[in-house]
Amino acid sequence: MSDALSSDTGVGVLPTSVTLVSKTIIELTFELLRECGEGRRECQVLWIGPWSDPQRVTSVVHPVHQAHGDGFELSDSWISKFFAHLFETKQGIRAQVHTHPGRAFHSVTDDSWPIVSTPGFLSLVIPRFAQGNTGFEGAYLTELDSEGVWREVPCFARILVENQTGNP
Repeated sequence: MSDALSSDTGVGVLPTSVTLVSKTIIELTFELLRECGEGRRECQVLWIGPWSDPQRVTSVVHPVHQAHGDGFELSDSWISKFFAHLFETKQGIRAQVHTHPGRAFHSVTDDSWPIVSTPGFLSLVIPRFAQGNTGFEGAYLTELDSEGVWREVPCFARILVENQTGNP
C-alpha cells in the first residue's frame, strides 16, 4: 500500500529525531480516534507538517478508511489524492497514529502496511481504542530503521508535547 517516499515527493519522511506536537494536536487526535472507533473499532489518524519546519506537526488528518474491531483499511483512491495534496501544499506525514482494542503493540499488519516506509518514520499505537486518558500512557511507539525493521522507542524520546505558545 505504501512505497518508500521522500520529501522530494512531498509525502513523508521524518528528517529529525524529535517531533514537536502541541497539546491541541494530541487532544484532537484522541477526539478523532474515539469518535471514529466508538470504543469498538480501530481507527487511524495522520500527523502532518510543513517541509519548511520538518520537526513540527501542524494538523491531524483522519483518512477515509473501513474500520473493524481488529484493524482498518485505508481507501486507495483517498491515499492517491492525499499524497497529491501533500505535494501541492509542501507538507509531509510525520507519523501515523492508530488504536488497538487492548494493549498497544505493533502487529505484523502494522509492520507490513505503513502509509510511509521511509527510515525514521514513526508509528504510534494507542491502547483500548483511545478510551483511556488523553496522552501516551500505555502507548507503543515504533520507528522504522534503515534496514526496514520497526524498533520500539520511548514516546518522549521522539515526541515533544508543546503548550500553546510553542514551548515544551
